[in-house]
Amino acid sequence: MAVSRQEFRDAMARLGAAVNIITTDGPAGIGGFTASAVCSVTDEPPTILLCMNRNASAAPRLKENGTVCINVVGTSQRDAAMVFAGVTKCPMEERFLAGTWTRLATGAPALDGALESLDCRITESVEKGTHLVIFAEVEAIRLGAEGEHGLIYFGRDYHAVGKAAEGG
Repeated sequence: MAVSRQEFRDAMARLGAAVNIITTDGPAGIGGFTASAVCSVTDEPPTILLCMNRNASAAPRLKENGTVCINVVGTSQRDAAMVFAGVTKCPMEERFLAGTWTRLATGAPALDGALESLDCRITESVEKGTHLVIFAEVEAIRLGAEGEHGLIYFGRDYHAVGKAAEGG
């Protein structure tokens, strides 16, 4: 028996994952989106994998720019994550009003106050179904301050995690 699209989506809603604001900048312009499909691949060379819908408004910019900054957000950036998820339906450039940004090695925007920012160059992308699977090598890392609650996406909503979330 084949698994339906809805069954799969419902199952994936139970797979908790970190919330990330993915950004890019370069010849195609500035862009960004919220993603939970991010994971490490290898530490030699330091490589990250992320997935995004091929129809996302940021997809052409990300592909052409060849850069990506993965901003792992905490609970204090929840509103910015909602903006980059498209909830407010504001134009791409206006999304960047939801936060303060700096640049690291590649020039992709790094969110000030993020738990960490992983600044990367895209080395490969693969099309699979509706999505792009992107492999990116990390060129710079900026760690945020200790003590921020982590933020995960689980059950189609955001939730605080970590020691700070446990009442500490």
